[in-house]
Amino acid sequence: MASKLGILQTFDESGLQKFHWRTVFTTGMGFFTDAYDLFIIGTVTAILTPLWHLNTGQLALLNSTSLASAALGALFFGKMMDVLGRKAMYGIEVILLTLGAVLSAFAPSFGWLIFFRFLVGLGVGGDYPTSSVIMSEYSNRKNRGFLVTMVFAMQGLGLLVGPLVAALLLSSGLPHPLVWRLMLGLGAIPAASVIYLRRKISETPRYLIAVKDDAQQAAEVVSHLTGNLLTTVPDESVATQKLWTRRNMIRLLGTAGSWFLIDVAFYGNGVSSQLILKALLPRATLVTTTLVAAGIFLVAAVPGYYIAAAFMDRMGRKVIQSVGFGVMALAYVSIFLVPEIVRLPILFLLIYAVSYFFIEFGPNTTTFLVPSEVFPTNLRGTAHGISAAGGKMGAFLGAFVLPGILKSLGLSHTMGLLAAVSALGILLTLLTLPEMKRHSLEDNEEIWRAQGVSDSRLPQPTE
Repeated sequence: MASKLGILQTFDESGLQKFHWRTVFTTGMGFFTDAYDLFIIGTVTAILTPLWHLNTGQLALLNSTSLASAALGALFFGKMMDVLGRKAMYGIEVILLTLGAVLSAFAPSFGWLIFFRFLVGLGVGGDYPTSSVIMSEYSNRKNRGFLVTMVFAMQGLGLLVGPLVAALLLSSGLPHPLVWRLMLGLGAIPAASVIYLRRKISETPRYLIAVKDDAQQAAEVVSHLTGNLLTTVPDESVATQKLWTRRNMIRLLGTAGSWFLIDVAFYGNGVSSQLILKALLPRATLVTTTLVAAGIFLVAAVPGYYIAAAFMDRMGRKVIQSVGFGVMALAYVSIFLVPEIVRLPILFLLIYAVSYFFIEFGPNTTTFLVPSEVFPTNLRGTAHGISAAGGKMGAFLGAFVLPGILKSLGLSHTMGLLAAVSALGILLTLLTLPEMKRHSLEDNEEIWRAQGVSDSRLPQPTE
């Protein structure tokens, strides 16, 4: 016989099992698609500029439309998954993503392409709170950081596959008016592959207990997933919490603010990579600069994701996020203080690669993880949605403004601006965020203490 807390403790202490890896795949494929779609647009704009005679304003709009709509998607899906449930909303966001990718490939004009990219962005934004929260609530206590980071690490593969697909299509001899459509349309395939799996996923036991107050169904889900047969005892109802408390608002400032700052640097850098590489390698072809970008992703970015996953539950979220922001700041400020570096392509690319590694082994992964941990269950989707929306607004700002800054001020001054952004991220991390390494998610509920449960009965962090 198990109480509500006992059911979740069984889930928390279950150890890594097959359902964890199945959930990683189901949730992670969305981030593969997100990365592919959001970063392939940089190459697409380079192709479309001469074909459709796009001006600077149109380029900025095309680069940033899906990022702005992603903020709306994150807010909507985050809120709705708290109201209607994780299962009710899961899968709808990848349907939008698939539809937007297919329609983008057939866009007859610039205006229609902007609209279809808007749909892609809604799906991308919705994927952030739904996938992160579901993976977090399905995870055990000791491996939660690893599992949630592994979901996000699928973004690294998308970052790699995007440039490789672009290079392959550009060198295939196919006409450019067909190439850009194929680039966008191919983004529908990985998203479509997990629609069925997402719609069939069970409601998370934490949502069933903390929001639906259905301990019996939660026990059935935990029994099915872990193999531990559980029956329930009568237990008190779970009290809901408010978002607008001092503690939650400070945490929201930390999660949304940190995500905003990293995405200013990350998406501004990423979407502008073709411009940056063109400035460094002015005689290189589009295929060459695309392959150089893929090489940087392969050598620096992709390992960063997986090393972060391996160390997330050992070093802790705050340490990894602070170190990441710190190295980014040092890398960017070195280019700002020594502008001659930009005339030494090999040295610049080395620093650029180091910054990319510590973006991934740092705030790009932790800002996805932390909002899924530091808020109570009935607010988790909403708070993660707000945090992700903050990130997407930073991404929109970076993608929309950074190319113009790069063009008017030059590379070194642009990097100086990104150094200041990164330094601010360190302060926000240290002052606002708690460390959740190996803590139970129920540490945030406060409902068990309200029912007279002592701290000693809650799962304690272990090394």
